Amino acid sequence: MTIRDESLRLSRRGFLAAGAGALAATALGGWAPAHAVPFGSSGATLPAPPEFPEGIGLFQQAYQNWSKEIMLDAVWTCTPTSPEDVVRLANWAHAHGYTIRPRGAMHGWTPLTVVQGASVDRVILADTMVHLNGVSVQPGGDPATVTAGAGATLDAITTALQEHGLGWANLPAPGVLSIAGSLAVDAHGAALPADGEEPVPGNTFGSLSNLVTEMTAVVWTGSEYGLRTFRRSESDITALLTNLGRTFVTSVTMQAGPNTRMRCRSYTDIDWRELFAPAGAEGRTFESFIRSDGRAEAIWYPFTDKPWMKVWSIAPEKPAASREVFGPYNYPFSDNVPEPITDLLGQITAGNTSIAPAFGQAYYGVTVAGLAASNSSDIWGWSKDLQFYIKATTLRLTEGGGAVLTSRANIANVIHDFTHWFHERIEHYRSLGQYPLNGPVEIRCCGLDQPGDVRVPSAGPPTISAMRPRPDHPEWDTAIWLNVLGVPGTPGMFAFYREMEQWMRQRFAGGDSTFRPEWSKGWAFGPERPYTDDSILTGALPDTYRQGVPAHENWDSARQVFNRLDPHRVFSNGFLDRLLP
Repeated sequence: MTIRDESLRLSRRGFLAAGAGALAATALGGWAPAHAVPFGSSGATLPAPPEFPEGIGLFQQAYQNWSKEIMLDAVWTCTPTSPEDVVRLANWAHAHGYTIRPRGAMHGWTPLTVVQGASVDRVILADTMVHLNGVSVQPGGDPATVTAGAGATLDAITTALQEHGLGWANLPAPGVLSIAGSLAVDAHGAALPADGEEPVPGNTFGSLSNLVTEMTAVVWTGSEYGLRTFRRSESDITALLTNLGRTFVTSVTMQAGPNTRMRCRSYTDIDWRELFAPAGAEGRTFESFIRSDGRAEAIWYPFTDKPWMKVWSIAPEKPAASREVFGPYNYPFSDNVPEPITDLLGQITAGNTSIAPAFGQAYYGVTVAGLAASNSSDIWGWSKDLQFYIKATTLRLTEGGGAVLTSRANIANVIHDFTHWFHERIEHYRSLGQYPLNGPVEIRCCGLDQPGDVRVPSAGPPTISAMRPRPDHPEWDTAIWLNVLGVPGTPGMFAFYREMEQWMRQRFAGGDSTFRPEWSKGWAFGPERPYTDDSILTGALPDTYRQGVPAHENWDSARQVFNRLDPHRVFSNGFLDRLLP
């Protein structure tokens, strides 16, 4: 059944009325659509899965991704209680012609779990966050490690690590993410070492995938599906470290390093032309902050002159000017969208796109006022408490862009070229009375998945991580994340993203850089939708994982591993069948 099949599906209004609210918190603080209809209930609207394994909770539930651009009124969802349950699910699905899709926090844009408009008659989502969420720390090893179930959140894992004086140096902003989902798309943060900073053993400035020492997944054994644990030294694991959901990871063990105290200062008074100046420029430039502190993020609201610049630094002792914080999510004005913003957002979604400048200016004003009201312009605390700052209540926007791999010396020039191109284009469209983009530009930097960061014998870096190094360009040691956000449904937005992606692929190709998509965000833009440009899906994108890397560790070898470990494509969907045939 497709979600558009009016003769079979329950209407969205009727389905939403079946529960007490639009969203419900899971036990771990994640967010999932509510109103579950139990298996066997007369309210179910999907064909009942035959001979479904006993003892595994099954219900019909709505599904929505982060930007709400993938929304299903109903899909069968189950709650396996153990890795062995996942094995039972896989063998049942193989025997009955179903597919199993692991479900985590649903904080993503890409159709890696389910595909909008595709049939879900023979699809079962396996919610990993209800039961497969255990966390245990092994602090005494070399390296120290943490083992976590697929559905354990980054919040839960880093909290457990912190209790043992351990942590991770490079974290995504949303702590609600499940660890298996984070690894599937090589989640990362905004961290580089400052000039002269010595790396801390056990950490990495690359993706979370580069911290894995072993993982357990459900794979085909030759006669049936079963559990297999892969050590970091085994060749197959390099494909699984960033797997796009093409396998079902049940648990993972990851190394960790000593926890650190950090300081985060916010600046809202630097003109973008100064901040994004080319290499060697004077003033408070992005480049200068990278040199002095290493860890930086710029959020540049549309049609404004001064970005919100966050700069993190290692600070063992509390600076006198800083406010100590004792938990994450210290920007309440960002986590809970204020009424003036929702009012403008309502006008944009109603078709009044010309208020985009007012929208950007209002958000900038809210940020300046919010930092002052919450005394959050200069905060100090433990690493995770300063790096986690996005909640499920943050404004949900569409996002496009990707990573530019380049040398540290080239950071300023890449950012300068992109921001000036972007400014020229949005001003061009404004002169035509068009406003295809209305969200902020986000700019971050992190390191690559360097083999030397791994403290156990390793077969190599994650094969299809966006942060996978290029051996033919050892000077490329940095990934610059250039993303632009927009309100879903804005006319012309995807066409603008397509223009931007094409420009980035042309500009950042050659001797000084290369471009790769950010797996969790939007890419392969057609004129009207993302993930639809076949020339990128079947050519340019795979080629970025063939160029400059060994033939036995490239896009094609990863695809062969996925197909060998799941030859019946139990862990796949229509989009993955196109991307990884």
